[in-house]
Amino acid sequence: MLTVETGAALAFIQNIGVPGFVIILIAMLLLFGGKKLPELARGLGKGLRGFKEELNGIQKQIEEEPKDDKDDVKKA
Repeated sequence: MLTVETGAALAFIQNIGVPGFVIILIAMLLLFGGKKLPELARGLGKGLRGFKEELNGIQKQIEEEPKDDKDDVKKA
C-alpha cells in the first residue's frame, strides 16, 4: 500500500531528470570512490533482483489463493 510519504518519494524519483541524476552520481563517486562503486552497484542489483523475485512469488500466491478457495467450495 502506498502512503503519502511513499508517493512523494516516488514522485521525487520520477522527476529527478538527467542533471539531478548526474549530481547524485558525482556525490556517490566522491563518497565511495571509484573502486567501491562497482561493488556497491553489484550489491544493489542483487538486492533489487531478490526483492523483485520475492514480490513476484507473493503476487503468484495471491493470484492462486482464490482458485484454491473455489476448489474447496466445489468439493464440499
